[in-house]
Amino acid sequence: MAVRKTPSAGGGADGPIVRTDRKPTLRTIADLSGLAVPTVSRALNDAPDIGAGTKQLVRRIADEIGYIPNRAGVRLRTGRTNVIALVLSTEQEIMNHTARLITSISGALQGSPFHLIVSPFLGEQDLMKPIRYLVETRSADALIFNMIEPEDRRVAYLMERGFPFATHGRTIWSDRHAYWDFDNDAFARIAVTRLAERGRRHMLLIAPPQHQNYAKLMVAGARAEAAARGGTMLVADTVTSDSESAPIRAFVARALAEEPRIDGIICGSPTAAMASVAALEGAGRRMAHDIDVVAKEAIPFLTLFRDSMLVIDEDVRAAGEFLARAAMKAVREPDAPPMQGLEIPTGESFTSA
Repeated sequence: MAVRKTPSAGGGADGPIVRTDRKPTLRTIADLSGLAVPTVSRALNDAPDIGAGTKQLVRRIADEIGYIPNRAGVRLRTGRTNVIALVLSTEQEIMNHTARLITSISGALQGSPFHLIVSPFLGEQDLMKPIRYLVETRSADALIFNMIEPEDRRVAYLMERGFPFATHGRTIWSDRHAYWDFDNDAFARIAVTRLAERGRRHMLLIAPPQHQNYAKLMVAGARAEAAARGGTMLVADTVTSDSESAPIRAFVARALAEEPRIDGIICGSPTAAMASVAALEGAGRRMAHDIDVVAKEAIPFLTLFRDSMLVIDEDVRAAGEFLARAAMKAVREPDAPPMQGLEIPTGESFTSA
């Protein structure tokens, strides 16, 4: 359905709306804005030589009349799809980390010509499969993905082909590509420090899957800080912070029975933290008395679950916004230095109700 507005005296589209049955086109926007069709097209595609005011006018009119670009036509004219694909495992924590990431990336793309698609894959699926599909079919202009390994095959593949991307996490080649990361070494060291300040010396770490880079950093930081403070650090070997709550709870219960000296638990996810609390309380241990639990989260709720929980925030909203901008820059400025960001937690960012 197309619309017609009576232009104001100074140009633009401020008059009353007249609706027709025709589908809105670039010509519709041009007529309403008083701009040429090529200018409208370039404004919608965020061309650098078009002023911000013109882009805002064109996008406002496009939104008001319900204009939807013909993706095939855009691809023929520009070689682009105006799509950024977020590739995520279906096994990620949707209630906490992943949900916030999707929301923040989507928000950062508002007002740009780019749209977000989420491409899920099963945990046992080859990580390369969705990447190859998106690249070989040119279904997107850029990719964003996580679960990063030190020598990640996906990163090597995309760099070799010069395909734009940004990672949520770092590789050994991070100086050469766009990324945002949370300093998990620092998180682990701060967690150990806080536990040590409470007199805890025998600690258990429930870390992410060990093949992922951020897990290696978390484990290394925890072990180094515990050793420096004269403590011990047990790292869970049959469950990870990505495991379901039941096996985590069972593992922690066994660990407390086999090593009753454990007086501090560090968790890489809210699920691991809540399962650990259930296990320790089931064993008759008391939070903040016999044992303390430290965790990180993206959406604040752990201190509502147990107000004595020690929590550090991971700003996934900032991560998503940064990754969206980094992906867009990689498309628009392929020869420019990649955007890179690192969130470094501090001792002050720990909270406990």
